[in-house]
Amino acid sequence: MASVKRDYETRFTGGAFIVAALFIILGWALSSHHINEYIVASDFEAIGENVWYWIWIYRVFIFGWVILGVAMMGLTTSLTGKPYRVIALPGVGLVVIGTFFLAIAYAYYYNYGAWGVGMTADKSAAEIQEFMDSILYTNQYVTCFLRFGRVFSGLGMLLLGYAFIKWRLVPQLLGWYTAIFGVAAMGIIMGLPEYYEYYKPMVFIKILWMVVMGVVLLKQGVKVAQPSKD
Repeated sequence: MASVKRDYETRFTGGAFIVAALFIILGWALSSHHINEYIVASDFEAIGENVWYWIWIYRVFIFGWVILGVAMMGLTTSLTGKPYRVIALPGVGLVVIGTFFLAIAYAYYYNYGAWGVGMTADKSAAEIQEFMDSILYTNQYVTCFLRFGRVFSGLGMLLLGYAFIKWRLVPQLLGWYTAIFGVAAMGIIMGLPEYYEYYKPMVFIKILWMVVMGVVLLKQGVKVAQPSKD
């Protein structure tokens, strides 16, 4: 038999989802410059126009992803019961792993973006190109963090969505939203060669998912099974 769990745990988790979404969208919307998949020389010139402002806004953006990790880990406090934990908890775990992969990748853009302003200031075109060549390999590694972070998160959301749907832990539409997003995220990253441009709208769809998750947890909580006696 299932019962509705709506308590401090679900309220905290719901609030964390909403705060994460707010930090990410504000960090993106207020940024003076957006770095794409690879850092290019023109990024440093744009960042250098107001470097400290860019640094602080990028910190907001990164912390949004970290807070999403907090929200997902908080969600586990409501999903530890039988039988759904066997699917829900691995799903949450994969989303957390993927989220921190993304946070690490964005931290690279943050660090190298600010550092590169000083490293390329008053340099000749040849010197700037030499610097860009020196960070090429690191840039390549970071794209792997982005790809795997999104794929891991996508698989986690697919599992979590399946658990939502099968055991009706949250409204069915939210369950399908979660599962379909997971499939789409993995499909875009692994199936389309120009994945970066195609994936951009998915970030905003995921932010909307965070808001919906937060509102549902705040207003309705989750439906959980009664504790087992064994």
